[in-house]
Amino acid sequence: MTILFFSAQYLPTVGGVERYTWNLALRAAKEGYRAVVVTSALPGLPARESDENHIEVRRLPVWPVMKGRFPVVRPSGARALRRLVQETEPDFCVIQTRMYTQSILAARAVHRAGVPAIVIDHSTGYMPVGGGLVGLAGRMYEHLACGIIRRTGPDFYGVSAAVCRWLQTFGITAKGCLPNAVDPVALIQESLKEPADWRELLHVQPPARLVLFVGRLIPEKGAVALARAVADLPDTLLVAVGDGPERDRLRELGALAPGALPHHQVVQLLQQADVYCLPTRYAEGFPTTLLEAAACVCPILCTPTAGTEELLPGPEYGTLLADTDPATIRAALQALLADPEAARRKAEAAYANLTAHFTWDAVFAKIMAIAREKTKEGTGA
Repeated sequence: MTILFFSAQYLPTVGGVERYTWNLALRAAKEGYRAVVVTSALPGLPARESDENHIEVRRLPVWPVMKGRFPVVRPSGARALRRLVQETEPDFCVIQTRMYTQSILAARAVHRAGVPAIVIDHSTGYMPVGGGLVGLAGRMYEHLACGIIRRTGPDFYGVSAAVCRWLQTFGITAKGCLPNAVDPVALIQESLKEPADWRELLHVQPPARLVLFVGRLIPEKGAVALARAVADLPDTLLVAVGDGPERDRLRELGALAPGALPHHQVVQLLQQADVYCLPTRYAEGFPTTLLEAAACVCPILCTPTAGTEELLPGPEYGTLLADTDPATIRAALQALLADPEAARRKAEAAYANLTAHFTWDAVFAKIMAIAREKTKEGTGA
């Protein structure tokens, strides 16, 4: 079986959708299927290659709109995409997210070729492109894109219940949920690569505490509010991992902002931190970092974003913030840090829930069941 995975952004770009795509393609390749990831061109990377896991990667020429956050496929890329569908003769296609130009082109190309496909969506809001006429134009574009894709006939899935509800904004009833996930065993193995004692490296000695944030350093993610909260807590260090325009401001507030770190170092920090905090206001689909924190048995403090109702279904699993005011964050942090045993019990409950429901093997099995059913329908069997 040949499976095409359409993902407008892919590794080495780091993000939830990128890792979701990689994990599915990795399992497809390990099962002996031909896995082809179609994505956007990046400077210095070849147009086509096969990685060490036998995942084939095809990169299309794009215009890097919004500093690369919204790649727009060039006309030559659109032609290359159509040729790719014809040449690979896929049996099944997975289209990641509903709004990219690549998603539109992919949906139309596979529909013409008679290839069964699904769309997996990852957001619970419109793209943050700004207010006024720009914001209105962005919302109009998303409705147009969804309408075009919907008419090609794929089933839609969300990575969380919140995403499935959001799809109704576009007149789309999700077929089901294919949640974001992690591989707990792989994370443990990854953490053993170049092992490090981050508390020693960062000079965080008892009774000092380590609070961790991982994500893009943009206003919607709430890192500055978190830094303001931590600044008033004695013997507490905030490490904010990621890049973005707020990095200098975080440093001014006393946080350690090392930029983007290799993934194995992020995992190590999650294993060693006292609290992982994500006070996001962003239209998340199901943040991978929450799942990774749960897999590392790190106590979680976050806003009720998409996915928390599944991963943290009650106060015994984690702590949810009522708002993103620094005073609210500070009070919640104080309560968690004052009772480390209670925080550990919450983290252990979240870990048990994760291993039961949110692993990549379980999600891939669900997708392959869908693929087999779709393929059978297409052949009239």
